[in-house]
Amino acid sequence: MGGRSAGPPISLAADGLGPDLLPLEELADCAQTALARDGRTILSYGSGAGYTPLRELIASWFDVHPSRVLLTNGRLDGLSLLARKRLPGRSVLAEYPIHDRAERVFLDAGASLISVPVGEQGMVTEELQNTLGQYMRPALVYVIPNFHNPTGWTTPGEARRRIVDLVITQNMVQTEQILLLEDDTYGLTRFEGERQPALFDVSGGRSLYSSSFSATIAPGLRVGFFVLPEDLADELTELAVSTYITPVLLGQATVFEFLSRGSFEEHLARLRDGLRTRRDAMLAALAKHFPEASWSRPEGGFFVWLRLPGYPDGRELLKRAVGVTACDGTRFGAVSSALRLSFAFAPPDELEAGVERLAAAL
Repeated sequence: MGGRSAGPPISLAADGLGPDLLPLEELADCAQTALARDGRTILSYGSGAGYTPLRELIASWFDVHPSRVLLTNGRLDGLSLLARKRLPGRSVLAEYPIHDRAERVFLDAGASLISVPVGEQGMVTEELQNTLGQYMRPALVYVIPNFHNPTGWTTPGEARRRIVDLVITQNMVQTEQILLLEDDTYGLTRFEGERQPALFDVSGGRSLYSSSFSATIAPGLRVGFFVLPEDLADELTELAVSTYITPVLLGQATVFEFLSRGSFEEHLARLRDGLRTRRDAMLAALAKHFPEASWSRPEGGFFVWLRLPGYPDGRELLKRAVGVTACDGTRFGAVSSALRLSFAFAPPDELEAGVERLAAAL
């Protein structure tokens, strides 16, 4: 009965980092420094494309002109701008299970969705090839190659090259190119295994790249970024201005100070250690409490994909579970007998207790 005993609720559903993983004191000092140095600018309206010094810094990472970098109020905000500008009445080809919030953005923009399955080796490239050959040309192909949300799986290098070949190289003769969008929100959280090349690098900068400091510094800062063709960056900047005039420049200036003073690398090392410890605690708890189930073993990111053979409905399991929350597979367009478990928010001891409470609900 220990798994069903009363106690504080434990979240295995959260999308963000736990408070103990956030560099609170350093960020407070960075914000103070940014305000003292540049307060007249960052507390006023400014460029719809974002804080110029941070755009310039990110551009140097990707060896592109700063005009190709768009800063947004979180990555999903930028995804919404892209969807509203380019996707109404058109189709998006996306991995399934799909990141549920991205799915909502696409549907709200009036796009239709074409699914290609994602497996333990990432997007199934044979299905991608078949789908591109059979259906109308999608306006966008959306891929999360590193530590996929919700499954935690990573696309290996050879599959990445195949995706770029199918979506970009083989379609260069077409008048209107298919956009390939790489969502690399979790890429810098890798704590195990070998780093894989970004689709952006494989494509020679011809694909679109997006990421967010929500997953690596703090979600409340709301700083996402995109690397885009210059004409598309201009279009989305114009839409951003008409939507909210200026993104949150204080958050962007705080991130810039955090990066420029060299704090990011040390923080990432601590973050990766913390995520690895949490991941290991969750996998050990699953092995103990769900011996007949199977699950992914992510090398970074936030999520484990738990599959429950013989249990028809994860939604019913979550209704029965006491003092713990998680996300069932149907939320991501997948089978109901799967659960997405987040190990990024709760501390290791709570992860053990949360998995035990789920098992007690069986």
